[in-house]
Amino acid sequence: MTQHTLTPANEPQLIITATPVPDEQRIGFWPQHFGTIPQWITLEPRIFAWMDRFCEDYGGGIWSFYTLSNGGSFMAPEASSGSEEKWILFNNMNGNDAEMGTEAAGNAVCLIGYSHHACRTECDTMTEHYYRLRDYALRHPECHAIMRIID
Repeated sequence: MTQHTLTPANEPQLIITATPVPDEQRIGFWPQHFGTIPQWITLEPRIFAWMDRFCEDYGGGIWSFYTLSNGGSFMAPEASSGSEEKWILFNNMNGNDAEMGTEAAGNAVCLIGYSHHACRTECDTMTEHYYRLRDYALRHPECHAIMRIID
C-alpha cells in the first residue's frame, strides 16, 4: 500500500474540504495515512477513549472516516439513523464544555488524540497530521466549540 502524499502543514489554502472514505477503503485508512508513525495502531482506540472521557452520552458506535484536501484525515462518530445528533463534550482538563455536531466532535477528539500521540512518540509526521486537521477545524462552522474543547 502506498503512503498518502502530505501537503505541508499550515500551507495557505482558502478552502479545505472533507471527503468521506468509502466503506471498501476503510480497512486501509489507518495504515495509508498513519502507517509510518510509531504506535499508529493505538490511535483509533485512543480516540474512542477520548470521546468516552469527554462525552457522558457516548456509548460506542460506528465512526466515519474522512480525508482532507490538505492531506489530513480524521474520523467522527456517526449520528443515529435519521437524526442530526448533537454531542455535549466536557474537557475536565480545561473546564470547558461545548455542544457540537458529529463532525465537530470527531475533530475535537481527533485533535486531542493526535496532539497526545505526537507528544508521546515525538514524531514530526504526527505533528503534521495534527496541524492539517487543526487547519480544517479553524475553518469549520463549529470552530469555536472545537477550540473550547481542545484549548
